[in-house]
Amino acid sequence: MLKFVKGNLENIDNVQIYPLISLLIFFIFFVVLFYWVITAKKEHIKEVSNIPLDLDTNNQNEELL
Repeated sequence: MLKFVKGNLENIDNVQIYPLISLLIFFIFFVVLFYWVITAKKEHIKEVSNIPLDLDTNNQNEELL
């Protein structure tokens, strides 16, 4: 199977740049994500982490009515 893929890729000009571009995209994405996690406010993280619990409480209160 690899020989079919390799044969097709050999016909594309400058095909060696595509793995580098994809690596750069993923690296930049994870660096930005890491930066966001480090700089996120603790209050926001606590609020977002409690959303499932808040939704559960709201659903239980509606069922009691």
